[in-house]
Amino acid sequence: MSNTFHQVYIQAVFAVKYREALITNDCKSKILSVIGNLINETGCKTIIVNGTEDHVHCLLALKPTVSVSDLMKVVKGKSSKYINDNKLTKYKFEWQEGYGVFSYSKSHIDAVYKYIANQEEHHKKQTFKDEYSSFLNKHDAKFDERCIFENLI
Repeated sequence: MSNTFHQVYIQAVFAVKYREALITNDCKSKILSVIGNLINETGCKTIIVNGTEDHVHCLLALKPTVSVSDLMKVVKGKSSKYINDNKLTKYKFEWQEGYGVFSYSKSHIDAVYKYIANQEEHHKKQTFKDEYSSFLNKHDAKFDERCIFENLI
């Protein structure tokens, strides 16, 4: 639509079901690439996608005609289908239900980008559960600790 201007940056964070370590070095780059392409296919703009063996962070510019829930439905649904259809993981792949989405101003994008780019190093010091809880607290998101993650198998 003409005369519609936007600048909406978000970080989406989502985990492998049961936080299983299924995203190995062998398939990681392909999975991250697929996720980035799916984001772009919605009309949003991927800035960076990275993660570790059990979760992914996506920094993107959100198109205002795309809802966050529709974006996550496409990204998680189509990426897990792609992963399974192409047998990228040893076992059946599923994303855990839900996700975290956090908004940022343009002045924070460089810092968030660097944070996401440095995931492997970062997680040598902090678990994903602790990281995720700190994001929720930092962004003042109301949550029930019992509902953050499904129980491990």
